[in-house]
Amino acid sequence: MSGTAKTATGIPPSLRLIAGLTLAFANFMVILDLTIANVSIPHIAGSLGITLEQGAWVITSYAIAEAICVPLTAWIAFRFGSVRTFLFSMMGFGFFSLLCGLSVSIEMLVMCRIGQGIFGAFLMPMSQTLLLRVFPPEQQNIGMGMWAMTLLLGPALGPIIGGWLTDNWSWHWIFLINVPVALLSIIGGAVLLRPIETERRVLPIDYVGLVLLVIWVGCLQVILDIGRNHDWFGDPLIVVLAITSAVAFLIFVVWELTEDHPVVDLRILRHRGLSVSLVVLSISFGAYFAGFVIVPQWQQAWLGFTATQAGYSSSFSAIAGLLTAPLVVMLMPRLDPRLLVSGGIVWLAVMGLLRTFWATDSDFWTLSIPQFVQGLGMTFLMLPIINLTLSTVDEHEVASAAGLQSFMRTIATAFATSVSLTYWGDTQRAARNDIAGVLQPDAEGGAIAGLGFSPEGARQMLSNMVEVEATTLSVLHVFWTTSAILLIAAALIWLAPRPKRSGGVSMGH
Repeated sequence: MSGTAKTATGIPPSLRLIAGLTLAFANFMVILDLTIANVSIPHIAGSLGITLEQGAWVITSYAIAEAICVPLTAWIAFRFGSVRTFLFSMMGFGFFSLLCGLSVSIEMLVMCRIGQGIFGAFLMPMSQTLLLRVFPPEQQNIGMGMWAMTLLLGPALGPIIGGWLTDNWSWHWIFLINVPVALLSIIGGAVLLRPIETERRVLPIDYVGLVLLVIWVGCLQVILDIGRNHDWFGDPLIVVLAITSAVAFLIFVVWELTEDHPVVDLRILRHRGLSVSLVVLSISFGAYFAGFVIVPQWQQAWLGFTATQAGYSSSFSAIAGLLTAPLVVMLMPRLDPRLLVSGGIVWLAVMGLLRTFWATDSDFWTLSIPQFVQGLGMTFLMLPIINLTLSTVDEHEVASAAGLQSFMRTIATAFATSVSLTYWGDTQRAARNDIAGVLQPDAEGGAIAGLGFSPEGARQMLSNMVEVEATTLSVLHVFWTTSAILLIAAALIWLAPRPKRSGGVSMGH
């Protein structure tokens, strides 16, 4: 039986949607855990008696483990089978989620978050690969649409759900809610997915490649996590980590290209459509995520938004994406996917430029409506580029391509977070100096003092006003920069060849 026949007949048509939702919901849970802890860090720090910087390791430990393990997905899937890998990963994720919720110390919580990241890393590409096998070729856009929606909903709903659970229950519940979801996914997967299990292949373990991968990814992730607080390359530790990461990466690339059974199959990058799509996905998703990181912090720290209000404002983007997803699925078989991707990226860039008109006194809806309009174009980027990435590789390379896709997106997210926060801080200081340079403190201070403030109070109020305006200007600088980057990505996608298979990712030859 060919791969295509197995895909079309392995699962009864009446159960395909349920099987697809099982896989999509499992991926949603993993994506959700990337951001659900963000708003809970102050509560976790206070509960465990640690600093906020120590509490941040709850987030970074998960990201490091995930980034290291995502590229191993193809080897694990070949060794144990795709369905077995999915079910075992879901068991591990649920188990470590339970332990995270029961943690009584930062050491226990960080170790359990590492366990979550390890098993969650396999769930993302495995859910994507199995969704392609659940639906026949003519319906695979439905599966990819379901999967891509989790990429939008997870980051948007994470802060909302995390904030609500933390405020109304406790931070432990942001992890404990994963347990019943994991149990349902395990039961549903065991019952529905057995017919689409892949053949097992016993492959030797590439120990050298695995060690090199851990070194260069681990060092890079640590640099991105602590660089902002350590003056980047002004700190000898960052320099050592950077050199170690670069050297390990170069050796890793040479080794994997010459190894008979590499732990990460870099040879699939010979497909120009895959390599170009991965570059465009990384650039565009990173530029999009930069705004997602900056805006909620700006809203809370300087505009007086609560964490819940900021979370709701960010969620408008995902809501809009849900509305346009059916349209994109309908257009994908009919239009060149490069046109859809390029159009979606240009839409995001234009929305970024429109947000450069934001001001310090902008209200909730002034800030939220552009988020909604931006989300209308996000699915035009995500759905076709996922299809474009996987449709250019051979059947036996789909798992490797899906793993690389998840890896690049994870690295792009970490890179965008660190770089955008650093750029935001640098431009904020520059804007503050520019504003201070044109102010006349005596005149402005005298005007404020005339309102009944003391001289010291007037100076403090003037300083606060400068700080708020400088912060807003720096946010606008971020949007100018990300819009320019997005326009470059919109042009780069045309370097990819038009895929021969459009409208679906064939699983057979």
